[in-house]
Amino acid sequence: MMPFVMPDLRPVMPEVVMTCLALIVLMADLVIKRKETIAFLSIICIAIVTYVLSGSLGTTFNGMFISDGYSMFFKLIFILNVILTVLISVKYIAVEKVNFGEYYSLILFSTLGMMIMASAGDLIVLYLGLELMALSTYILAGFIRYDIKSNEAAMKYFLLGAFASAFLLCGTSMIYGLTGTTDLKAISDYIVKNGLASNPVLMLSVILFAVAFSFKIAAVPFHMWAPDAYEGAPTSITAFMSVGPKAAGFAVLGRVFMVAFGSIKIEWATVLIPVAVLTMGVGNIVAISQTNIKRMLAYSSIAHAGYMLLGIIAGTNDGMASVLNYMLIYAFMNIGAFAVVIMLRSEGFKGDNITDYEGLSKTHPLAAALMLVFMFSLTGIPPTAGFMGKFYVFMSAINAGYTWVVIIAVIFSAISAYFYLRIVMYMYMKEPKETVHLTTSPGIGLALAITVIAVLIIGVLPSTFINFAHVAVIGF
Repeated sequence: MMPFVMPDLRPVMPEVVMTCLALIVLMADLVIKRKETIAFLSIICIAIVTYVLSGSLGTTFNGMFISDGYSMFFKLIFILNVILTVLISVKYIAVEKVNFGEYYSLILFSTLGMMIMASAGDLIVLYLGLELMALSTYILAGFIRYDIKSNEAAMKYFLLGAFASAFLLCGTSMIYGLTGTTDLKAISDYIVKNGLASNPVLMLSVILFAVAFSFKIAAVPFHMWAPDAYEGAPTSITAFMSVGPKAAGFAVLGRVFMVAFGSIKIEWATVLIPVAVLTMGVGNIVAISQTNIKRMLAYSSIAHAGYMLLGIIAGTNDGMASVLNYMLIYAFMNIGAFAVVIMLRSEGFKGDNITDYEGLSKTHPLAAALMLVFMFSLTGIPPTAGFMGKFYVFMSAINAGYTWVVIIAVIFSAISAYFYLRIVMYMYMKEPKETVHLTTSPGIGLALAITVIAVLIIGVLPSTFINFAHVAVIGF
């Protein structure tokens, strides 16, 4: 009988600490009546987890859990997402009358699932993290229980998320049947050793994984849940969903395809190219007809997933670094845009129709200026961060020989200027029909300050951030 050997817990300590702190936040709701205090406690918890991250590099549980530069970069994005979401949530959920303490613990549990996904070195661990993230996010999407649209958002997200999980499990069972393992590196070694590059079962499993991850990043044609879920969910959760689960999806997409299927890059790139082109096309073209700004930003999110797929398709370290950099930039500019949307929400006024932004520059010039910066960045207009994000992704694809795909991406990016700048036109070239009262708070103000400064600094000084991303993918 082999003696039990205690695994090294240092690489998994951030997740252990996050679990304990999320439970503390959940229990604190029983004794703390002021929900603002619970929000503050949540941010302190995230700060503690960030501190623990610094000493957690390594692998544990026989390589099933990997804490490296790649996972660390994504975890910092998840932490940034939580902090900004909590800051914009405090006042908003009070206005929506859903100011419950479980809100913050569910956000922490969802983030815990994302962290596990980013560090997964085994398909089983990946699945566990995905389900923890997904189940928490389903509940958050339907958090406004009295709103039929919020109920619809949660139901659609849950049903289609279940399909994605089924595809992932089916792909996992097929790859296990073929290779006898669920370890990503062992799968790669088996494929190379046995010359399985042209095996039809392997290709079918690759397609199933591509479908499962496409659901999570809202890539076409597996995007159908996103517009309704984004529109119906609480706006603060829409901001959270648009960054966190998408980043987690790209984290596992990159690790599974680059590590487990790294020897068949040409084959899976052939699968992902039409998905990327369709995603950019549908996202940008359908967004033109949207009058609800949350639905418009949903299709915008779909289009940006298409751009980021180009970095995965490139199949190089430069490509992966550009995806990491783009995801960081996307977190700042997208949450910033949703923060402005939240400010327009008040008692009896939704503020989620584009006509609600008419004349905003005349009634609230600072809010209009902030939205202008975020719309410019989402469009990709220099000197904002969005331009640099697209530049590095496009260059990585060109260097990998996919120039024609980049040309298509540039065309669709130009089309996107119409619906982004339409918001700017409404704010600056229309007269206000009524005086809109902004719902402000110190949290929203701080979140907007962080996001707009980051968007401008990364746009002007991008080298520091892309170099950070390059360091993160060394040895990946």
